[in-house]
Amino acid sequence: MDLKDILAISGQGGLYKFISQGRQGIIVESFDDKKRTCIYATQKVTTLEDIAIYTDEKEVPLADIFKSIFEKENGGETINHKSSPEELKKYMEEILPEYDRDRVYVSDIKKVVNWYNILHKLKLLKFDEKKEEKEDKKKKEEKTTEAKEGQKVEGKEEQKADAREEIIKARKQTPRYKGAGTKAKEHTKINVSHKGKSSQKV
Repeated sequence: MDLKDILAISGQGGLYKFISQGRQGIIVESFDDKKRTCIYATQKVTTLEDIAIYTDEKEVPLADIFKSIFEKENGGETINHKSSPEELKKYMEEILPEYDRDRVYVSDIKKVVNWYNILHKLKLLKFDEKKEEKEDKKKKEEKTTEAKEGQKVEGKEEQKADAREEIIKARKQTPRYKGAGTKAKEHTKINVSHKGKSSQKV
């Protein structure tokens, strides 16, 4: 079930499928009667993927709400969206006990159960396939990560080996001097001649 192409349009009941981008808006098709129409930019359009339900601590994506209903009903339809407000509230408490009572209205609950039943009728609620796709994707990502980590380790070992070779090579090429750092002393020799004169030789 891909909710990004399923649209809810403000002021119009039911759900719509995105078809294409038009000059003045978007072209959509009704899931109910299959009629196509143009929705203008001034109209409020929301994909089901972007809808979430408020709770006391966070927002729960609509897809997760649909999954909870699907599991509760064992894959069947849910209650009618025209049920009494008390029945709708009680039902929402069963599928999402922590939902925010102050920000989630009965009209919102009606939309959720109505949308679920529409998608159920169209056989678009396929949570098992989606779960398997996610698991396969996760496994592929894990394998890719492991392969990358292995390449990193091998690369580091090669860098270390290259560095050791460079050090050894540099040592062999560096000349060694004996007595390095010392300065030869100047020696002065004085020769005394037999005639009593001296000459200095450096």
